[in-house]
Parts: sequence; structure tokens; C-alpha cells
Amino acid sequence: MNTNLPLRAIADELSVAPQLMPEAMVELARLGFKSVINNRPDFEHGPDQPTSAAVEAAAVAAGLQYRHLPVDGGWQSPEQIAEFARLLAELPGPMLAFCRSGARSTRLYQQAIER
Repeated sequence: MNTNLPLRAIADELSVAPQLMPEAMVELARLGFKSVINNRPDFEHGPDQPTSAAVEAAAVAAGLQYRHLPVDGGWQSPEQIAEFARLLAELPGPMLAFCRSGARSTRLYQQAIER
């Protein structure tokens, strides 16, 4: 994968990344991604963070499927883990999940495949 985006593959059909800006959605589509899952609550770290609506608009314009599953950085509920598992089964791959650092998206994936 030739890109400047900070992507890390954690499974055959899933990569994770830290916060991505709306402009990154075009690059994700160019790289072959089909779906994006945003695991950050809006304004988690202040007003400089792009909103889910802004990222979604850019993702859809780039031809990507988009889902917003905001979860807390320190704890994910059984319902959120189940929803992430459902998204993994439902969305076309390859997928990219992002949060502040990529760690909570990675934890969600690990918990989803263990259920």
C-alpha cells in the first residue's frame, strides 16, 4: 500500500488508523477501501476534530460506505462490540476503522472476533 496515510492492517479485510480528515476519504477509495467506520464521538477532543457528518459526506462522495459507531476510549459496551461485529459482517471490504489513535478500533475488532 503506497500512501502517506497512517494505516495499519490488523486483519485481511480491516485496517485501522488515527483520526482521519474528510480529505483522506478520496485516498482511501483510491487505495481500494470500500467502507469506513468512525469510532470517535464528535468533539471528543475539542472543536478542531472533524465531525462525523463532515467525514461521512466526504466518504460518500468518494464512493465509500460509512458508519459512525462512537465509543469511549476507555471502555466499550457489549452492545457496541456486537454492533462492530455486525458492521464487520455487513459492510463490504476492505474496511478502515479509525479513532483518535487506532487503539480503540483495534480493541473493538479483537473483542468482536472473540464473541
